[in-house]
Amino acid sequence: QVHVVESGGGLVQPGGSRRVSCTVSGSIFGVNPMAWYRQAPGKERELVAGIYPGGTTKYLDSVKGRFTISRDKAARTVYLQMNDLKPEDTAIYYCKVPYRGKDNWGQGIQVTVSS
Repeated sequence: QVHVVESGGGLVQPGGSRRVSCTVSGSIFGVNPMAWYRQAPGKERELVAGIYPGGTTKYLDSVKGRFTISRDKAARTVYLQMNDLKPEDTAIYYCKVPYRGKDNWGQGIQVTVSS
């Protein structure tokens, strides 16, 4: 009922930039928290950045100053602008939208940082 779709993944050179997008549709209303997570092979999924109804944002320490999360409420889309990308940022990036006690996840998009 709640559909979460990410886009914008791909191969990026170290030091490069990429913007990924997450669009939500379906039976969801109001203002909701939205967040980007990532998971590298053999590692736990971790919160990269989150944006909340009051405008508060949170970032993983290793991406502070490089990544920026923002939201376009009318477009029902959250963005993650990633600058100065490093090989350590390589992972599958997932968008999460909690709604009525349930976490709704996108399928994930691969972001690979390599020369």
